[in-house]
Parts: sequence; structure tokens; C-alpha cells
Amino acid sequence: MTVKSLKEARREQILKSAEKVFSEKGFQNSTISDVAKETGVSDTTIYEYFSSKEDLLFSIPRDGIELSKQMLDSHLSYINGASNKLRGMIYHLCKFYQDNPYFASISLMTLKTNKKFMETDIYKDLIEYYKIMTNVIKEGMQNGELKSDIDPYFVRSVLIGSVEFVTIRWLMYGCPMDKTQPILNVDPLFKLVMGGAKKDKRMKNFNFKIKIEPEDEAEAETEE
Repeated sequence: MTVKSLKEARREQILKSAEKVFSEKGFQNSTISDVAKETGVSDTTIYEYFSSKEDLLFSIPRDGIELSKQMLDSHLSYINGASNKLRGMIYHLCKFYQDNPYFASISLMTLKTNKKFMETDIYKDLIEYYKIMTNVIKEGMQNGELKSDIDPYFVRSVLIGSVEFVTIRWLMYGCPMDKTQPILNVDPLFKLVMGGAKKDKRMKNFNFKIKIEPEDEAEAETEE
């Protein structure tokens, strides 16, 4: 193994330890020493890779976002139709958060409320990641699957916000293996949101004509 790969492996190990420590103890209650102890290295080693505890925190999402994006791109390449792609994206996000609860906790319960994080390049990567969903919604508007008058950015916010809500609820309950699991909320969430965004293709504007005849006239015609 090269020196570079050794350094990369150590960096990844530190980030994974930080994910666990910050998630379990809370960022404010955690120290660099806690992360160093979890990693099995000295405090000095941590500072060789990260300038501060905040720098360490902001570095956590980078690899997770890139991995999630690669998985999502691969997943969507096998799906046809905007509606099916949106369901696929909801499934992917729910499963990724459920499979990576420490990452989900840091991303949704710590970084989401940190204004400084919004100034980082990693946050810009996150915005680019969300554009994938926006583009799929626009695709659906153009091909007639979705209503043409909806706001794609608002629909995206509702979808992502709903996924984040069910994930945070699951995390707050201690990640139980019950009906609160994010993955079990994919279809209810998809149907609820898409019920308002999906174009109604049922035939409309039928005109019905009803002819009413007096009973005696109808009988007379029958006798004749």
C-alpha cells in the first residue's frame, strides 16, 4: 500500500469515527480527543488531517454525498419515466439514510442547522446533488407525466423534506426495526406527494343528455 493510500485510509477512518462520536454524543459535547480515542490515534494525528473540530465536521458529508450520487446515477440509468425515477430517488434516499444512520444523523440533525456549512464547497456539492431531482421533475412536466403548472423546486423541497422528516423521526426513536423505518415509508410518501403533482389523465368534459318520456306515452307507443 502506498503512502498516499495509507493517508487516505487513515483519513477515512478518522471521518468514520467522527461520524459515530458526533452522532452519539452530539457535536457540541464531543472533543477531538473523543474522536482520537475512537480512532485509536493521538490528538496530534487528527490535527494532521483536519485543522479543527468544525473542519472535521464539515468534511464528513463529502464522501457520503459522492457515494450516494454514484449509486443514484447507476440506479436511475435502469429506470424509465419521470414518476418512476422520482420513486426511485425517494427509495434511494430512504435506504441510504437507513443504511448509514450516523451519516444521516450528522447530515440532518447537525449540519442542516449550521449556517457556516452553507458557505462550504461541500454544501455546493449537495445542491448539485439535489438538482438531479429537480431535473427529473422538469422532465415529467415536459413529457406530460406531471402537471405543467407546478413549481419543480417546491415539489423537490416537499419530497426531500418529507424524506428527511421520516428519517429524523426514526433516528430520534433510536433507529428501531419497526414501521418507522424510512424504507417502509417510500410508497406512502410517494403516493401522498405525487397525488398533487401527477397529471390527471382521465377523460373529462363529457356532456350527458337524458331523455324523459311520460309513462302513458311510452305505453301507448308499445301498444301500437
